[in-house]
Amino acid sequence: MTSPTDYPSPETIPSTPDTANAVPALEIHHLQKTYNGFHAVDGLSISVPQGVFFGFLGPNGAGKTTTIRMLMGLAQPNAGTIRVLGLPMPEQSLEIRKQIGLVPDDTLLFDYLTGTEYLEFVARLYMLPRPLAKERAEELLQLFQLHENRRKLIGEYSKGMRKRVAMAAALIHRPHLFLMDEPFEGVDAVGARLMKDILLEQVRHGATVFLTSHVLEVVERLCDQVAIINRGKIVVQGTMSELRRQAVAGESGTLEEIFVDLVGGERYSEKLDWL
Repeated sequence: MTSPTDYPSPETIPSTPDTANAVPALEIHHLQKTYNGFHAVDGLSISVPQGVFFGFLGPNGAGKTTTIRMLMGLAQPNAGTIRVLGLPMPEQSLEIRKQIGLVPDDTLLFDYLTGTEYLEFVARLYMLPRPLAKERAEELLQLFQLHENRRKLIGEYSKGMRKRVAMAAALIHRPHLFLMDEPFEGVDAVGARLMKDILLEQVRHGATVFLTSHVLEVVERLCDQVAIINRGKIVVQGTMSELRRQAVAGESGTLEEIFVDLVGGERYSEKLDWL
């Protein structure tokens, strides 16, 4: 079976620009999204270089998923600008989507297709020839350890299996940028390790991963850079060393301690008599 470090090989990776001289993978300026007077995203500005593993963190309701929906063109901002791989969104949304792999939080899949049918369907959406679509679908099912379930309907998949097939679909057209909203949620330790290895390999070959996750230990281990958002605004952005210098936790602080310091969380202190 193909191993995470064997797929895809350097020979099959599409040429990527020199990341030192490339345009940013993502450029967001003063982005705003309002729902019924509530600012879900409030003046967000962020720049993500190509070829990095980027963590986008925040408490529940901070605006992370709303931001990803706008990056994909699934939600329209009330104000601000977005450029993805140098292209303006939404003006060139079709071209942008060809270069993006998406793993959404809710893994919206077609429950009445098998794993094989779904991957082949996604490949055909990206205009891959039918024989190539079939070949890549089979390889990805093997890679994600789903081959034994290739004829099972996706509606019968566990949550972890759904996450795996969603990530396989995100890979099938070899994108330059991955947008991943809680990709490891509900995935067992073996599956999560496999997915991490594959993503790290993609970054080594020049792709960019933009990741949200509540599992801060995973983000700390994987990400080159991190941005923390709270109430629709960026609180801090930088490498782990830069974040530590700006946080109360100090140079030895974990990402969890830095996160709690920066978003204003408080430790559990009160006790209930009955608990």
